Amino acid sequence: MDFQHQDNRIAMFDGSEEVGFVSYIENGDVLTIDHTEVAPQLSGQGMGKKLVGKMVEHARNEGKSVDPQCPYAKKVIERTEEFQDVLVE
Repeated sequence: MDFQHQDNRIAMFDGSEEVGFVSYIENGDVLTIDHTEVAPQLSGQGMGKKLVGKMVEHARNEGKSVDPQCPYAKKVIERTEEFQDVLVE
């Protein structure tokens, strides 16, 4: 899988086909995740978690915090201890 970050969105590609994305709204030092989506054929394979992980990595690189308003992203971050350092306080 390849990942491309553009316009407040990190997209996941299988070859040339987009198969998932996580989108966010940037407000100062906070990145609010508003949606995570993965193609049905990849459901249950951990691809959504990979996307959320890319979002966490981006926040760390930018020195920003994450506010996961998307229920899926919130669940992943709450269940993954190594992602919790970027949670907004």
